[in-house]
Amino acid sequence: MFKKILIANRGEIALRVIRTCKEMGIKSVAVYSTADAESLHVKFADEAVCIGPPSSNESYLKMPNIIAAAEITNADAIHPGYGFLSENAKFSKICAEHDIKFIGASAEMIDRMGDKANAKETMKAAGVPCVPGSDGVIETFKDCQKVAKETGYPVMLKASAGGGGKGMRAVWKAEDLKDAWDSARQESKAAFGNDDMYIEKLIEEPRHIEIQIVGDSTGKACHLSERDCSIQRRHQKLTEEVPSPFMTDELRQKMGDAAVKASEFIKYEGAGTVEFLVDKNRNFYFMEMNTRIQVEHPITEQVIDFDLIREQILVAAGVPISGKNYSPKLHAIECRINAEDPHNGFRPSPGRITTLHAPGGHGVRLDTHVYAGYVIPPNYDSMIAKLITTAQTREEAISKMKRALDEFYIEGIKTTIPFHRQLMEHPDYVTGNYTTKFMEDFVMQDKQ
Repeated sequence: MFKKILIANRGEIALRVIRTCKEMGIKSVAVYSTADAESLHVKFADEAVCIGPPSSNESYLKMPNIIAAAEITNADAIHPGYGFLSENAKFSKICAEHDIKFIGASAEMIDRMGDKANAKETMKAAGVPCVPGSDGVIETFKDCQKVAKETGYPVMLKASAGGGGKGMRAVWKAEDLKDAWDSARQESKAAFGNDDMYIEKLIEEPRHIEIQIVGDSTGKACHLSERDCSIQRRHQKLTEEVPSPFMTDELRQKMGDAAVKASEFIKYEGAGTVEFLVDKNRNFYFMEMNTRIQVEHPITEQVIDFDLIREQILVAAGVPISGKNYSPKLHAIECRINAEDPHNGFRPSPGRITTLHAPGGHGVRLDTHVYAGYVIPPNYDSMIAKLITTAQTREEAISKMKRALDEFYIEGIKTTIPFHRQLMEHPDYVTGNYTTKFMEDFVMQDKQ
């Protein structure tokens, strides 16, 4: 087992990993930018190393600084969390070259699944259902026109190196294809340094449902049920739940089997998710694979009583998995609390938190790194907390969430707490009748 793990991340996920390290008797090293000097992950780690100024490019994405921090603290493993370098093949390779275990996917695996066009071809070979569309990257606009016509409108243009909704364009008719092609490639080039595109059939009224998987060094994999991530704004998730209100036992069996098949086909090692789009007729199609821990992993932990971070560490140390597949016995909901103003287009709201009262009680979990007096820097993602409620039924989980949100006071900045309060009372959410298009029609109400 590892003696010391450096967490190459910040905020709540860094603190989350530190807690499991302590429970496993493993020393932890926090890294931080000068903007994060007062963050809780810095205070709670056994050691902490400053790796640069506030800019991510000069700190959390600066590979030489992170490797140097690992070497001077004698860390024998690095946990990347999510975001930043968690799916960076070069960083995974550098860790291996320095004899430091990267608690995540290998460089080869990240390269193989990180490129969405290649990943789709791999999944086809594995026998996993895929959305109809192009066979890999489209070379020219003429080819794009041909594939779009063969696939049938509406279609979705996607950046091969994309993520977070960048480089994606829905096209409903042929005359709009050229503008979508040009703008998507331009956006992808600016965001990822790569303008390769592929095309898929646009799935109407879709749900975004992902399957949590874990694979070990022997090539064996298992799944830990699904998460419904359909409530999104600009392809960024706002809330998640497990089980999905759209799921049936038969569908869970089929999707779980497909996710395990996909993982074992590529001999995936570590925790990851196989992401699917599910249409209104419960046909499911492979969308992408995330080769890292997900933001929303706590709701899976809550419904099956399972520490996913611990499992990541064990698998990285060579411990084989049990091979057991899981079904949820409880219901859990996660609300992402962001430092944003939902009444003004979810505008970011960095600044000092003057007052904070955290909710509590049975079935309430709060993952956060902030506190009263903490200054939220403007340099990073706006998520400051994850509020999770767990209960015997979905109705009880929603009731707990409404109560917990009413208890959750954060002053000094704007947050998305008011949005989530309204969401929990929206008729379509309450009945589970929602798709990824939900936020297109959602309007914030001014309430005192």
